[in-house]
Amino acid sequence: MEQGLTGSFMATLKSLLICGAAALALNAGYGSLASAQQSAGVSEPAPQIITSVQVEGNQRIETATVLAYVAIQPGEAFSSERIDIALKTLFATGFFANVEFEQRGQTLVVKVAENPTVNQVLFEGNSAVTKDKLEKEVQIRPRSWFTQNRVQADIRRMQEVYRRSGKFAATIVPKIKVLPSNRVDLIFEITEGRTTGIRKVNFIGNQAFSDSRLKSVVVTQESEWWRFFSSKDNYDPDKLEYDREQLRKFYLNEGHYDFRVKSAVAELTPDQKDFFVTYAVEEGPKFTFGDITVNTKNSKLSGDVLRAFVPIRSGEMFQRDLVEKAIESITFAAGSAGYAFVDVRPRETADRDNKKVNIVFDVDEGPRVYVERIDIIGNTATLDQVIRRELRLAEGDAFNRVLIDRSKNRVKALGFFKEVEIEEKPGSLPDRTVVEVKVEEQATGELAFSVGYASQEAYNFAVSISQRNLRGRGQFLRFRVETSSRTKNIDIRFTEPRFLGRNLAAGIDVFSIEQDYLREAGFLTQSTGFGLRGGFPLAEDRSLGLRYTFRNDTNEIPSVSCFNADGTPILGASALCRSLGKTTTSLAGYSFNWDRRDDPRRPTRGFDLSISQDLAGVGTGVKYHRTELNGGVYRGLFPGWRASATLSAGYIAGYGGDTIRVNDRFFKGGQSFRGFEIAGIGPRTVFSVRDPDTTQPNGLSQKVRTIYGDALGGKAYGIASFELTVPTPLPESYGITAALFVDVGTLGGLDPVDKVKGDINYGTYQNTRDGLALRASAGLSVNWVSPFGPVRFDFSNPFLKEEYDKAETFRFSTATNF
Repeated sequence: MEQGLTGSFMATLKSLLICGAAALALNAGYGSLASAQQSAGVSEPAPQIITSVQVEGNQRIETATVLAYVAIQPGEAFSSERIDIALKTLFATGFFANVEFEQRGQTLVVKVAENPTVNQVLFEGNSAVTKDKLEKEVQIRPRSWFTQNRVQADIRRMQEVYRRSGKFAATIVPKIKVLPSNRVDLIFEITEGRTTGIRKVNFIGNQAFSDSRLKSVVVTQESEWWRFFSSKDNYDPDKLEYDREQLRKFYLNEGHYDFRVKSAVAELTPDQKDFFVTYAVEEGPKFTFGDITVNTKNSKLSGDVLRAFVPIRSGEMFQRDLVEKAIESITFAAGSAGYAFVDVRPRETADRDNKKVNIVFDVDEGPRVYVERIDIIGNTATLDQVIRRELRLAEGDAFNRVLIDRSKNRVKALGFFKEVEIEEKPGSLPDRTVVEVKVEEQATGELAFSVGYASQEAYNFAVSISQRNLRGRGQFLRFRVETSSRTKNIDIRFTEPRFLGRNLAAGIDVFSIEQDYLREAGFLTQSTGFGLRGGFPLAEDRSLGLRYTFRNDTNEIPSVSCFNADGTPILGASALCRSLGKTTTSLAGYSFNWDRRDDPRRPTRGFDLSISQDLAGVGTGVKYHRTELNGGVYRGLFPGWRASATLSAGYIAGYGGDTIRVNDRFFKGGQSFRGFEIAGIGPRTVFSVRDPDTTQPNGLSQKVRTIYGDALGGKAYGIASFELTVPTPLPESYGITAALFVDVGTLGGLDPVDKVKGDINYGTYQNTRDGLALRASAGLSVNWVSPFGPVRFDFSNPFLKEEYDKAETFRFSTATNF
């Protein structure tokens, strides 16, 4: 049976009124009787004494509990004041729907009717707001006491949720379903109504900036059909207050020191469906920075030295953000000197006649601070020691802001954590600080696969499983089984970052790789072997890696004939024929790495550089030397805008009479050079085929067809990539970023013996195209952190290429983490 809450509330109110009236009548009667007795000269009778207190009607609440709230004991006199207090106390508990007091001779009887308990809380009619979100707002829980006050409070909370979602017309009606044993189901019937949007955003008083410019500053946006993914076009009064602050920040960063928002008003449209939002502003004139001074009382912190860290120059346009950056810079400089808790207070004085703002930074340096303790919080899988060994500070060291920031970057560079924050908190003494390292774990295992689509044909698919933080010890283990249109790999790699407990990384690789370049380059290579690796730091931002690899290679060229039936080489055979057969490679090399990026994942300033060299022929096998270089420069421009320029280059050459076989050459394209297929650029075999159907008297054909054959790879390459990351109109929560790119590069250089020319047979002429011609492409890369892993789309337009190159306009790749 269902009934509204109004009836329950009225019954409760009626009981309260009856009890109150009874108490008043009792009090009035007692007063009248006393007054009459006094006027008649009759002595006042002795008050009645309570001999016992009884409780009736309670089911789940113990009698002793009720008596404890009543607080009237046998032996006390009947008193209307005490009964009134007991009545209010019992109702205040929220346990009872009704309470009555009755006098039976010398016994005080307390009659109670308990509030029902809630069996379950249900929501009906909600679609715009999820059940989980509503349950977080509702305070009434199953097995709790049901009261109307709590229900009304929950309704107000839910209406606030709907209001923030732009649904101001939402109505919530509570109903109850009575169950046995004094239990009820509470049902909230919700009518959400339509979303209240923004019909128009207006600005009054703006002269320095247009309405369209200011609309890009505020969060509130006009409702448009394409904004179905956004909630910024829903009316919310809280957003108006936030917009006032955003406008103030914007104008203060544009020099308008006296700017203020006079009002922010929302008016409902005549059709009651949307709002007109109007901001009235007063811009004021532009100001510049005047005199900038830094004052400090500590002789070890010179004001002139600290002034050099302030990024403000007199005469520049006033910007509030520069004042905040100045505070950060002064704090950083003082922290570098060991003063962790400096207090920097700017005092601004506006010279309105000259339109200048003079600023004095008062620095209260505090005591020199030492690290008392380092606490690591949030690492559920990673061991403490893995994080601590990356920190540049230890307990007992003098606090140093530079080392704190460097420690943060090193922990980030591990790649084990989504977020890394380092905070300083006061220690047990004024000159002690506790360094708190807060980390948020992220998936370090990866189940990765990639799919590529070329503009002409084929696809690429690869699968690998890896763990970058094995057992929480920072160890790396990868097992890769890759199969695609050109590769079949079984690859096991293990790395111990702290070999023998020292700052020395060591690793081993075991692999069996089949590289199928039949479609791209006409050859197939089977390589089996192992590798040993080691590495150690040279400085804070530089390291050196050493390696040794031994492998056996077998090259097959099934699509062409290299030998006659008698085993002699075919005259004019393919340039690939020299690479046919089995070879052994014994290779030793090193890598030098220099990393000065501010963030290893999303750098906004700094650079990185890597140089590697290898020497093959250590003891046995083929002989060559190889050098490769990779580097990049990174710069943050504006919020959401980042620019980068990267360069990769390489060169390989034989020695001791050896030349470079096709499986050791460089092949570029795909993700290494967007806009071209894998092995899509560089030297290539070209066939000129005479058409036998149209011949001249001398036997030569009139028409010649050109067929582009296998890619041959190159001995030298250079590729430069310029990328500009730009913000997207979608919310950041969607995880979608975009970047405009231009890739420019070249690949070429063959040994003279690999440049084959001549007739293969009558009517077919073979030639090798080789030259370090410049190629270039431009396009858009879109990255999406999807629910199943990061996804990347590359849309390319190769606008500078050779006629024998193979272009690619679209590439797709993805990976999923665990």
